[in-house]
Amino acid sequence: MALSTIPPAKVVRVIERARHHLGRLYHRTLPAPAGLLEMLMDAFVAQAITAAADLGLADALANGPLSAEDLARAVGADADALSRLMRALISRGVFRQRRDGRYDLTPLAQPLRRDAEVSLAAWARWAGSPQLRERWSHLTDGIRAGRCTAAEMRGQNMFDYLAGEPELQAIFNEAMTNVSELSIAPLIAAYDFGRFGPTIVDVGGGHGRLLSAILAATPHARGVLFDQPQVVAGASGELRRYRVDDRVEVAEGSFFDAVIPAGGDVYVLKNVIHDWLDDDAERILRNVRAAAQTGKHLVLVELVIPTHNRDNPGKWLDLDMFVSAAARERTAAEYARLLERAGFRLTRVVETASPFCLIEAEAV
Repeated sequence: MALSTIPPAKVVRVIERARHHLGRLYHRTLPAPAGLLEMLMDAFVAQAITAAADLGLADALANGPLSAEDLARAVGADADALSRLMRALISRGVFRQRRDGRYDLTPLAQPLRRDAEVSLAAWARWAGSPQLRERWSHLTDGIRAGRCTAAEMRGQNMFDYLAGEPELQAIFNEAMTNVSELSIAPLIAAYDFGRFGPTIVDVGGGHGRLLSAILAATPHARGVLFDQPQVVAGASGELRRYRVDDRVEVAEGSFFDAVIPAGGDVYVLKNVIHDWLDDDAERILRNVRAAAQTGKHLVLVELVIPTHNRDNPGKWLDLDMFVSAAARERTAAEYARLLERAGFRLTRVVETASPFCLIEAEAV
């Protein structure tokens, strides 16, 4: 995604507000039971999109339109059942049917291709997986108890559970990469990482996709990629792909241990803190503070739950973190308190054209 195509965050927020008010106007035209029923049926829509991703329908249509029979043959499905699935998805703009009856891709279907520039195929498979659906089915129990009862049922947190399900873990990892890729261009467009100094330390940075993008936009900087040994073992290909491998030092370790590389001008943690409740999150941030000199900076990339009552992805993903990972998304005020306890001062929150924000703090 080219940076020149990223709209300003303020423009995106105006569009979101307009969409919210138009949606409220639409629902006021419906009887309340009809409007609520429509919302409940969105669960069916999500599962249908998951089925399309599981079957690989968008990949099968990548080379051109296909009839129901040819598409069914290509993906190993029943033609009649597939036609019913396609009819439903077409009604929501996912796929279309040509006048000759053949099915074709639409802009909404393109991200379901595994090879799309920004693919959501794995995210669709993860969101509708039986394992995640099972955890969401315990939302009522969790709200009553005030804790993640699904994790108690399995006797494992989500990460330990995934370690025992290698096929699901591969889908999950790819899904996280999908979402990360969606956010990277807006992050780079919204924020100048070069203003701090030459050394950028990416803590829990995985294979280095975000660090690669930061360094590509900050040619005079160098980076340190820090993550667990089994994770950074796969980073070399990503760093070479984006031609920044000669500017990156790879360091191994856990952010739960006080071994985070020192000497950074800015420490970046993307989608790390939301995986943990406050005690563990504070422990991670304290370890970063131990590595960062006073006056140096920290940038968290996270969803920040807004204080308004309009729809926002962070509010729904916060519930997902509650049922699936015994963790949470946070408001700006909650991040400020957490950072203060760990030895940082929140300086600003920078919105982007994506749902993600950059939370900037200074070591004090």
